Amino acid sequence: MPTQQEYLALRDRHVARGVANTHRAFVKEGRGAVLVDLDGRELIDFAGGIGVVNVGHAHPAVVAAVKEQAEKLLHGCFHVTMYAPYVDLAAKLNAMVPGGVPRKTVLLNSGAEAVENAVKIARHSTGRPAVVALESGFHGRTLLGITLTAKVKPYKWGFGPYAPEVYRAPNAYCYRCPLNLKFPSCELACVDAIEETFAGGVSADQVAAIIAEPVQGEGGFVTPPPGWFQKLESLCRKHGILLVVDEIQSGMGRTGKMLAIEHWAGVVPDLVTTAKSLGAGLPISAVTGVADVMDHPHPGGLGGTYGGNPVAAAAALAVLEVFEKENLLARAEVLGRRVRERFDAFAKRYEVVGDVRGLGPMLALELVTDRERRTAAPELAKKLVATCFEKGLVLLSCGNYGNVIRTLMPLVITDAQLDRGLAILEEGLQAVSRG
Repeated sequence: MPTQQEYLALRDRHVARGVANTHRAFVKEGRGAVLVDLDGRELIDFAGGIGVVNVGHAHPAVVAAVKEQAEKLLHGCFHVTMYAPYVDLAAKLNAMVPGGVPRKTVLLNSGAEAVENAVKIARHSTGRPAVVALESGFHGRTLLGITLTAKVKPYKWGFGPYAPEVYRAPNAYCYRCPLNLKFPSCELACVDAIEETFAGGVSADQVAAIIAEPVQGEGGFVTPPPGWFQKLESLCRKHGILLVVDEIQSGMGRTGKMLAIEHWAGVVPDLVTTAKSLGAGLPISAVTGVADVMDHPHPGGLGGTYGGNPVAAAAALAVLEVFEKENLLARAEVLGRRVRERFDAFAKRYEVVGDVRGLGPMLALELVTDRERRTAAPELAKKLVATCFEKGLVLLSCGNYGNVIRTLMPLVITDAQLDRGLAILEEGLQAVSRG
């Protein structure tokens, strides 16, 4: 087998330049919250494959389900000959979404594909063409995905023209409020500002949906305050607009709730997209929505050759069973409290930490060079990620300015692994603060 250095040369020779890599390293295996590279070095994983392995790398129950299903049926195409795992998973997802209304599900392959289909369903059921997306939002790398996504570089730059009938509105980024207000005295004016979009951008009666992440992933773990989603839902109901909640990164227990929207009590989304940790590493996604809305598109209007592949569906069913048997939501709450306590201490100790935010263990540190001016520090974030990797911790940055450090560690991480990872992170903060 080629060495790590040899594979780096092969990567540069055979893989397109546009495929970015955070670290110049190859991983050969992963177990729980630990990765092992080709040189045998163990790495504590706070990235989780960008939020894909909430139940951990190679969870035995998921591996067993994959093996069992693979020996029976690798592919059947649900449109041609149906199979049970598709229906079983759809039923589980329908029950998972809050609101107590009848729901239906379509299974797909990726988060971006789920977003695209949610928009299709919203447009078909309302007869309206427009979609409103929020500042700092991220919804994938397809043409419609990058159109909905706010960040220009690297996602949108050079790939235009973009899809039509997408409009952008302010988000509740309280640390960098676009309206220069403070919560709660602001009375959630950022939701009221969407009305201005209806006045100067697109008429409300032409808007099919507003799409929002409960906790923005790539956008910097921006987390709306209490009451925000309730007010947004009221705005949608007022104008007959569907509320699409993108749970691709924030869902599947990442915030201590199965879906992050549950933190805003009483909110009933019309459509919910899930992916990432739904399959624990296998490509599967879903759109789950109000039954009448989901049933509006004609037969053949939704789906795809590989959507809800039986092996991926079996993995997802195993993931849901693991959550129940291992009580991972309770574990997520514990992790969230422990990480938040350490992050709050970091904010008191290190001037480079401008903000701590998130829900449960989906937490972030926004790094700045000047707290008063809130000057974004992307180079510090880049240096911190690199420094921590050298010490054995895999981290990811994010945010429109690239200055936010996010945590997506598997929920099965042990206390010892968590403590070691947080210690490395603090060592990295000390290093970049001195620099």
